[in-house]
Amino acid sequence: MASALPDIKKLITLPALACCALAIAIAAALSLPGMAGQAAGELAGYSAFTGLGVLGAIFANATGAGGGVIFIPAFAQLGFTEAQAVATSFGIQCFGMTAGALAWSSFYRSEQRPGGQWAAFLPTVALCAAASIAGLWSVFAADIAAPAALGPLFAAFSLFLGIAILVTVLLRQSGPLRTTLSPLDWVALPLIAYSGGIVTAWLSVGVGEFVAFYLIVRRYEVTLAVAAAVVISAISVWSAAPEQLLVSQQANWQVVLFAGPGAVVGGLLARHLVLKLGARRLKLFFAFWLLIIGLVEWMPLA
Repeated sequence: MASALPDIKKLITLPALACCALAIAIAAALSLPGMAGQAAGELAGYSAFTGLGVLGAIFANATGAGGGVIFIPAFAQLGFTEAQAVATSFGIQCFGMTAGALAWSSFYRSEQRPGGQWAAFLPTVALCAAASIAGLWSVFAADIAAPAALGPLFAAFSLFLGIAILVTVLLRQSGPLRTTLSPLDWVALPLIAYSGGIVTAWLSVGVGEFVAFYLIVRRYEVTLAVAAAVVISAISVWSAAPEQLLVSQQANWQVVLFAGPGAVVGGLLARHLVLKLGARRLKLFFAFWLLIIGLVEWMPLA
């Protein structure tokens, strides 16, 4: 049965090559007559976003958190408006989170065993993705404004996420790992994902972090928690794409097209890093990084 399924690497590689072709087309356009003086500088400037895409996607797909925790501070430093920063972050995550979701789904297929530790994966994804989409579109449909400006809201979120990741690392789990959703989980997960969807609409990140944190605290397998969070985040950002990328028209497409291929690479690398280096080391690094970012963002507000 497994042999009949499509090759995941091909599914990821082909879109990545298409994105690279688009980026090359942009570079060629910059070289047209009349733009020769600007071409080299603009190309060099935009190509730096490819590295940003790699970094953001590695963080997102190795922790279950969205890449916006990397992209939003970077775009703020570049003078993007709040709407531009959020929309552009959504656009890049459509590349990176999709690559990560396909990679983690492939890993799930290899780990799938009757009564195994990944039995809760599909129910969790289905339950939380539906609730997250409902939360996202509640904000879009009702035009619910964020409770604060992007700067202080993101600073608070970064501090919360950094502390939450530290808690999951330091938490010593006792007893056997859970493998199936309990009645409590069936009630709690949709509520958490709905709240996460609302936060994601404002910040481009949120639902993956909330779900992963809950699953780890509830003693589910760590890689399952990360994988489920990545897939839920991928579905969520794609559900928001019509609003963020087409209706609002705030995304910086040059940045998206250069950062997107990098995000695909980062999404592919993340799973291997988690399995090779261990989730604990990566999470400690990113937790301290988030705490520093949150404090730096918060200090000008004090």
